[in-house]
Amino acid sequence: MALAHTNSQSKLTATGLLVTLGIIYGDIGTSPLYVMKAIVGNKIITSDLIIGGVSCVFWTLTLITTVKYVILTLKADNKGEGGIFSLFALVRKSKLKWLAFPAIIGGSALLADGLITPSISISSAIEGLRYFNPDIPTIPIVIGILFGLFFIQQFGTSFIGKFFGPFMLVWFLMLSVLGVNMLFTNLEILKALNPYYAYNLLVNYEYGFVLLGAVFLCTTGAEALYTDLGHCGRKNIRASWILVKICLVLNYFGQGAWLLNRTGSNLEGHNPFYSIMPTWFLFAGVLIATIAAIVASHTLIKASFTLVNEAVRLDFGPKLRIVFPSEIRGQIYIPTVNWVLCFGCISVVLFFKESSGMVNAYGLSIILAMMMDTLLFSIFLYNNRVSAFLISLFLIIFLGIENSFLIANLHKFLHGGWVTLLITCFLIWCMFSWNKARKIRNRFVEFVKLKDYLKILTELSHDISIPKYATHLVYMTSTNSSEEIESKIIYSVFQKQPKRADIYWFIHVDVVDEPYTMDYEVHEIINDKVIRINFKLGFRIEPRINILFRKVVKDLVANNEVDISSRYYSLSKNNVIGDFRFIVIEKYISNENVFNFYQRLVLGSYSFLKLFALNEGKAFGLDTSLVTIEKVPLILNPVGKIDLKRLE
Repeated sequence: MALAHTNSQSKLTATGLLVTLGIIYGDIGTSPLYVMKAIVGNKIITSDLIIGGVSCVFWTLTLITTVKYVILTLKADNKGEGGIFSLFALVRKSKLKWLAFPAIIGGSALLADGLITPSISISSAIEGLRYFNPDIPTIPIVIGILFGLFFIQQFGTSFIGKFFGPFMLVWFLMLSVLGVNMLFTNLEILKALNPYYAYNLLVNYEYGFVLLGAVFLCTTGAEALYTDLGHCGRKNIRASWILVKICLVLNYFGQGAWLLNRTGSNLEGHNPFYSIMPTWFLFAGVLIATIAAIVASHTLIKASFTLVNEAVRLDFGPKLRIVFPSEIRGQIYIPTVNWVLCFGCISVVLFFKESSGMVNAYGLSIILAMMMDTLLFSIFLYNNRVSAFLISLFLIIFLGIENSFLIANLHKFLHGGWVTLLITCFLIWCMFSWNKARKIRNRFVEFVKLKDYLKILTELSHDISIPKYATHLVYMTSTNSSEEIESKIIYSVFQKQPKRADIYWFIHVDVVDEPYTMDYEVHEIINDKVIRINFKLGFRIEPRINILFRKVVKDLVANNEVDISSRYYSLSKNNVIGDFRFIVIEKYISNENVFNFYQRLVLGSYSFLKLFALNEGKAFGLDTSLVTIEKVPLILNPVGKIDLKRLE
């Protein structure tokens, strides 16, 4: 399998375990707030329903969360990082053209899930206040909490983050104590450990199979175990999951015991989660549940930022403004994503009003993400020479289980599931069209041999009849080869206002499959005249070229490989550093093109998404005072013969 990550996060420590509790288990840890309520719904409580439902929950947590994610998928360690885009970067070396599709579908589904998790978790917690006042308006409270949560993201959460771990430990211990306290009131619920009762519910109970849609909610946070692998390390996740699963199972069994004691009745608006609490503890329980829901929402928002950043770096989306609110590695803030999620979450609350309504919109998209994980992980197993028999067994078992959950969730479509599915489809199209349009554009970029222009480039540098444009002229180039250059750059240097400079620099950024690689190569094509720098940056590294280039130049000067002093006599004798100017060529689709319907649709979507993207200069982290953006037309399908006649 993949090599273990060798940083401090891969070590099993008490601090690591505590941090893991605060970062990873928010979503799956708050599922007891609504799972049993969703399973029972308005149905009459029976022994078969409750024991079978709890049995389904137990075995779902065991098979999907424990076996698939904790034991197996965490092995797909991309230099210590996890998540569907990290997995895609790990397996795309196999050159299978279709691998981008499961990555796009899975990533889109996870982002769509980001609109439901904060809404349903916080709504479920706040609705506990109705035990004190049935008429209390919960919607304004939920919206207020959501807005405050999204508002504070811009300031960073390093201080608050230190509070998450200890608090989630309190939360899970509370779940276990409440569960054990109620468990002993009806030990019959322990029959749920036998998988027969899960089978009996699905096969013999009326609409039993459909209940899998509600059961699935207990494992919706399982993907987070893998997504946040880089923050916590495999050993800490596996060790902490033992405690988390025990606490979750005890609470589910406790809720099951409470329900068994009410056989023959229905919930009548009660939530089993709050009903197992002693009356004197209820207010504290609601408060703790609300904070736990906020923690769950925060971790999901943070994961959305990471997911979008990875998608951008892998060329699945437009470059967006990214802010680094703290010095903590990997902590980022993307304003556009933050406020879109905020608007989406508030819209979900206003549309569904109750957490019971949100349940119908929850799960349909996330199961797609899990299925895509299964497909990509099977490729990982194949690349690591695992036997075909074991890979087939893995696919049969987990695709079989996940297909069952998908079919069971389909009934939610007309009752709200269409919301997240529609958002998922929209995001899929955005990622696909961006990626496809970039490939179409790149296919028509013309490259020329750099060596054919070196002589005239040298002569231009010494031609004093042309005003000097800059001491150091820097171009961003997309070609991987140091022997080639875009024809548009040659046009910019020689024809579009000839640009005389003392040293010409060509910078190329190569996004590699490892997450945190930061390497560079220097090719001195003509001594002290033409220099090319290749940056190799991981897909989680922000390409702040202004800073990186300055560091490279400093190293070259220290090694006496280049002289960056001004070439003007009055400045040179006083050791003044020469000026640097960046030229970024931004291509746009020319009106001279003729496209078919499919191309117009893809490129039209690309043009629309470009409206929200940073320009190339800002995307590369360049100082705008030193950057010139040159727009050039890109002609992909030129207009054919024009029948234009001259009149006498």
